[in-house]
This record gives sequence, structure tokens and C-alpha cells, in this order.
Amino acid sequence: MRTVVVGGGPAGLMASASCAYCGGQTVLIERNEKPGKKLYITGKGRCNVTNACTPREFLEKVVTNPKFLYGALYAFTPEDTVNILESNGTKTKVERGNRVFPLSDKASDVTKAFVKYAQNAGVVFEQGNVTEIVKNGEVFRVVTNEKTYECDSVILACGGVSYPSTGSNGDGFKLAKALGHTVTAIRPALVPIHLKEDVKSLQGLSLKNVSVTVGVGKNSYTQFGEMLFTDKGVSGPVILSASSLINKINYVGTPLCIDLKPALDESTLDKRILSDFDKYKNKRFRNSLDDLLPKSLIPYIIERSGINPDKPVNSVSREERAVLAKLLKCLNFTISALGSVEQGIVTSGGVNVSEVNPKTMESKIVKGLYFAGEMLDVDALTGGFNIQIALSTGYLAGTNAGGNYD
Repeated sequence: MRTVVVGGGPAGLMASASCAYCGGQTVLIERNEKPGKKLYITGKGRCNVTNACTPREFLEKVVTNPKFLYGALYAFTPEDTVNILESNGTKTKVERGNRVFPLSDKASDVTKAFVKYAQNAGVVFEQGNVTEIVKNGEVFRVVTNEKTYECDSVILACGGVSYPSTGSNGDGFKLAKALGHTVTAIRPALVPIHLKEDVKSLQGLSLKNVSVTVGVGKNSYTQFGEMLFTDKGVSGPVILSASSLINKINYVGTPLCIDLKPALDESTLDKRILSDFDKYKNKRFRNSLDDLLPKSLIPYIIERSGINPDKPVNSVSREERAVLAKLLKCLNFTISALGSVEQGIVTSGGVNVSEVNPKTMESKIVKGLYFAGEMLDVDALTGGFNIQIALSTGYLAGTNAGGNYD
């Protein structure tokens, strides 16, 4: 049995290796000169490759179609990912939030390990741009700009549309549609959030241990962790996750609240403010917040509070303190837009999972056609979950295309 895998990202590398280890003659076609180009830029070049949690905990972090991934994540777990990396020369470490990185902090080491794993399995690497896939009877014809391949099965692992410079430009979706599949609406996921308010003065400010709430009441989402301000709004881990949680609703005009002191309720925070005011009792208000806030944030908070910055701190009233405390507990903004889909760390949307067998990743429409990774309408929060999804779905697609139906 001969299998052609289209796409050399984590999903394609795992799919091709798994297929070859099951005895399938496997060719991997990648449009770039080297496979794994997108892996090189993930995690700011460090590559948060997976998350050291149980499959059950993992599925709680999946935003779109978590039930579809149940079989894949139990078939190939985060522990399996670590074992493959370690056995192919890449040591790993676990950081806060169970995020797994290469010990070297080099994303290139992750790519090298997966490429080595595939090469040792006997995968043949070819460079080319797949322009057409046609099935005649039981045989697929895979046409590239260089040559044509004939095979018994095809695995589409072309990625989505995020970071098109890495090769994920949406061509995989065109190939899937041409083979009879439907592709759900493509939306930005894990992207910065743009705000109505002007926050240019805060650009570059990074905040840790904050709580961010998007929306109101039952229709709200809260994330705790790190974030940063950009020229147009906000970004960072908690913001990226929030973007994926709201990208399917009408998010324009939605409130975004940053709790700068999530460990303190308003009463406790007021006591803390009073303590600081007492410490700086001979200072002006603008010089009394150094212990409470990052210096670059102080002018903005003072402006939003409406309290005279030159007012003696011992003259700040109880009512003004209450305004300050409320502001620190909810520095509120209004969402104007999400970053573009091309900016997304992953793509939200893809091949409709109702048309794919979740136990094998095989198409229910075209026998012998499989899907893996961002091609599928599945996505998760930040923390190593999306790369693991690519690896798990790639593993299932590869083992089944290779003939392992146990």
C-alpha cells in the first residue's frame, strides 16, 4: 500500500511516520524546502510542543468539537509525544501550566526530532506544490508542479490559513472541497484583540497574574495569566485564548475587563491602598502608586480614575479610593475587532468533522482519504494543545492509512 501525505508540519510528519511504521510505503510532499517551517516560529521560537496533562484535562481546553478528538487523544497522548522527542534526541522540560518545551529552548530541535522519527521509518521526502488530487477507481492521482504520484491513500495535512508565509495558505481546503468535502467558516483564532480605546501609551507593557474577563454574566469567559498591550489593543496568552472563545459570536462592542489584583477583593484592596497611602503620606497622588502598579501603567490609571494627580495623597477621599479600587479590579475596555485570520496561531474552522470518522480520520465521503491537524474543524486554547492535536490526529490517520486497523 502506498500513501501520499500532503504537508510537512507536525500533523504530516507524524502521519507519514506512523503510516510507514505500519508498513505503508509513504511519500511526504512539502511545498517548502524544509518540513516543519511553522514549528520553527511557535512559542516565540521555543515551541510549546504539548501539554503534560491527562487526555480528559486536555479535552477541556479544546474549543471546537472536543468530542471528535476523544479517540485521537487517547490513541496518542502528550506522554507519547514526549517519548518520541526524547527517543529522537530532544530532551524536554515542563513549565508553568504544564506547558512542555524542548530543554534547549530551540524549536528547531523539535522539528529535527520529528523529521528523524519519520526518516527512520523510511518516509520519502519530496518537495512540491500539490495542485490537484483525483481518484480514479481505487487509485489516487496526486498532481504537483513537479510530477504526478499514484497511490492507494492520501492524507491531507496542509494546515489552515494562519501564517501563510509558512505554507499554510488554504490550498488544503481547496483540495478537500474538490474531493467533495465541506469546509466550515474560517475565523481568526488565538489572535490579538483590538480595542476601541486608545492604548498606544501602554504599548509593550506586559502584565502577569491578571484575570481577564470578556463578556458579561453567563455569556462571559475568564482567563488567568499573562497579557500585554499592543498599539491597537491587547495580546498575550490569556488574550489569545479569549479570542478563540468569542470568535464565533458578534464580539464587536463586547466589554473586556482586566482585574489587576485578582487575589484581593475590593475591601482587602482598599486596605492595601490605605497602607500605601500611609507609606507615602507626604507625597502627591501620582507618586503613591509605585508599590501597587507597574510604573508605565500609573499615568493611565490616574487618568482613568479622574483623581487629580497632584492632590496630596492624604487628601484622597474614601469615594476616590473606591473609584481607584474598582478600576484596579476592572480596568474596562470595549472590543472593536479581532486580529486577522492570517495572524492567528491556528485556524478556527476547516473540514466539517461530521464528514470524517473520528476513530480513523478517514473521510466518510472518499474511501482512502484522510485528514489531520488544522485541516480539521478543531482548535484549542494556548498551552501546547494545538500541536498535540496535530500529532494525535496525524497518528490516527497514519496508522489507519498504513493498514493498522486494530
